[in-house]
Amino acid sequence: MKHLLNLLAAVALLVWGTYLVRTGILRVFGANLRHVLARSIDTRPAAALAGVGVTALVQSSTATALIVASFVGQGLVALPTALAVMLGADVGTSLMTVVFSLDLSWLSPLFIFVGVVLFISSQATPVGRFGRVLIGLGLMLLALRLVAESTAIMVQSPAVKALLLSLSSDILLEITVGAFLAVVAYSSLAIVLLTATLAASGAIPLDVALGLVLGANLGSGMLGVLATAKSTVEVRHVPMGNLIFKIIGVLIAAPFVGLWLRWVRPYLGDPSTVVVLYHLSFNVLMALLLLPFTPVVARRVEAWLPKPDKTLVSGRPHHLDPSALSTPSLAISCAAREALHQADIVETMMVGMLRVIKDNDLRLAEELRKMDDTVDELYSAIKYYLTKISREALGEEESRRWTDIISFTINMEQIGDIIERVLQDIEDKKIKKNRSFSAAGMAEICELHARLIDNLRLGMSVFLNGTVRDAQKLLEEKVRFRDLERTYAGTHLIRLTDNTVQSIETSSLHLDLISDLKRINSHICSIAYPILDSAGALAPSRLKAVLVDDNSQALQ
Repeated sequence: MKHLLNLLAAVALLVWGTYLVRTGILRVFGANLRHVLARSIDTRPAAALAGVGVTALVQSSTATALIVASFVGQGLVALPTALAVMLGADVGTSLMTVVFSLDLSWLSPLFIFVGVVLFISSQATPVGRFGRVLIGLGLMLLALRLVAESTAIMVQSPAVKALLLSLSSDILLEITVGAFLAVVAYSSLAIVLLTATLAASGAIPLDVALGLVLGANLGSGMLGVLATAKSTVEVRHVPMGNLIFKIIGVLIAAPFVGLWLRWVRPYLGDPSTVVVLYHLSFNVLMALLLLPFTPVVARRVEAWLPKPDKTLVSGRPHHLDPSALSTPSLAISCAAREALHQADIVETMMVGMLRVIKDNDLRLAEELRKMDDTVDELYSAIKYYLTKISREALGEEESRRWTDIISFTINMEQIGDIIERVLQDIEDKKIKKNRSFSAAGMAEICELHARLIDNLRLGMSVFLNGTVRDAQKLLEEKVRFRDLERTYAGTHLIRLTDNTVQSIETSSLHLDLISDLKRINSHICSIAYPILDSAGALAPSRLKAVLVDDNSQALQ
């Protein structure tokens, strides 16, 4: 019983080490990995090679699947290209399996020691996160040695020997068990390494080991499907297509396990080498054979999972992919896209507001007020999505982006509330009372509204690109808009002194409206502050300057 517990603990340590490496790499290089993939997938062969490189670093084809699936969901990558990346990702995992199968146990204490020192000394920095990766690598190597030691002792037991002698190869059962273990461990890499170690110690026959390897490959495909089960249809296309490739590959390879052992086994070394090289050759052959068929599989997947029709004002979040939460940089990108979706709805409300003012359209006013509920729902969804992202896993830039998104969505939500109140005032004080603005007053409102739309679009650009120049321009617009509002309030008072009837009837509404437009503009211009603050481009407070001038005058 003691040796069995030691074996189970070693397996758990192997799975945990794999998890530490995967999450650590994603936290350190997450954004860069996304950029590498985005720039390296012009053709299917290039996409496959990019998948090999990224997955060899991340050590998880599932993590690569989630990143690529998000690209497809955002419309940045075509599905056939994404499937080519996944074929390369499986090869990348196989290469890392070969590396870890080598006797690197002497590196384990070094990795753990250096990793702990780096992690404890600076946890929240990239150096500390790299220390986490080293700890994971050290634990994986240590776990593999412990598995080998535990199984070497266990196979000496008469009961275990009798059990092993009674085992008969059942390829379907082995594939099922391998797939189950890969899903439970959330890592096909860990299961293949475990299988190789068990085969090397004689705990399982080679034919059983190869069946487990096939099952582990199938399980990695199932992992992607399960991880994206609640995501949008576009995101689910990639793991579904990858699973189809896995199924095809296993169906092709399973009948030839015996032939592999008969013809290839004599040229290889120990059983551990046989297992990892079988895993590598399986994925390499599948990539070469199936790469030309990625468009065919892509069409089939899109037929099975058709894209639903979406309207711009749909209250359901389009981009908040739950499967991306394990990759902080990816989740931040999803939240930013959803924030822009929220801003698109606010722009629709703002454009419609002028039509209501001009045309007295009560039906449109009601529709626009309902859109504010959508804006509020998206704000809540984005806010709760961001709270699920581990702040500890965010780098300095990503943490700043997290704050920018929260600030942006708050401003959009408040703009929506202001527009809703404006529409209600227009109904109550203008449309129902059959009043209208004077020609001059309407021209002023149209001028302010046009500037407001331009500033909103500029603000969305500032939020998306974060350029300091555009942020400065947006802040300059705040001053111009405030001056214009004061000027138009003055011209309205002049029209009142001239006894303009329309101006008298709508005086309160007119002044409230231009004041509300200024408030909306202030919320829009607030988008620029985080950008300018991070760049050190904010000027000192005007209030502070006034106090200094007053003190100077007092001294004089």
